[in-house]
Formats: sequence, structure tokens, C-alpha cells
Amino acid sequence: MELYKLGEMEEKFAELIWEHVPIRSGELTKLCEEAFSWKRTTTYTMLKRLCDRGLFVNENGLVTACMSREDFKGIRGEQFLKENFEDSLPLFVASFARKRKLRKDEVLMLKKLIDEYEEENS
Repeated sequence: MELYKLGEMEEKFAELIWEHVPIRSGELTKLCEEAFSWKRTTTYTMLKRLCDRGLFVNENGLVTACMSREDFKGIRGEQFLKENFEDSLPLFVASFARKRKLRKDEVLMLKKLIDEYEEENS
């Protein structure tokens, strides 16, 4: 099991938690019943999975995030680059741009990111 690859329902569950952290586990079970029609046991099983992966912690019935949604997505992005593009962002962008032309605002955003990176590291 890879730590930062989630199934569809794990992803939806994680998003629900991030929207409400910190949250009492009892309240989380109610939200999951409403959102997914889950029983209490299903919620706790899924919560344990995500806690075992280091995304959340459930201490004394209070669920908190070990990492933000943005940090999680950043780690997943890094994994994707490693697995599919030899850990190369330029290879990814080149491959992406071959299939779909970059919009002007996207090009400007990429240039801005590069400029900011160069300023920070010069």
C-alpha cells in the first residue's frame, strides 16, 4: 500500500475531514452517514486507514490533520513526477504541453513561479 495514493472514497473522506478539522470522531460519523450513507464502523475503519498513513490522528476522540491538504497534494505531485517523468518537472510540462496548448495565463503563471524561485535562490 502506497502511503499517499488514495482510493476514490478515501479521497472523499479525507477531503471531508480537512474541511472540518479539528472534529470529534462522533461528529465525523454523523457527517459520513449524511454524506456517504456509512455506518459508524465504516467511518472508523476508513479513519484508521488514513491515520495509519499519517494523514490524520485520532486522539481521545478528536481527529486532527497531520498534514494540510496542500502538503498532501504536493507530496502526491512529487510521487507522480518520480513515477512517471523521471522526477523531472520540465519533462512533465513538455509532455503536457504536447497534448494541450498552454493558455497565456498558464504560461504567465509558470514564468512568475520561475522568477520567484530564482529570486529566492539567488
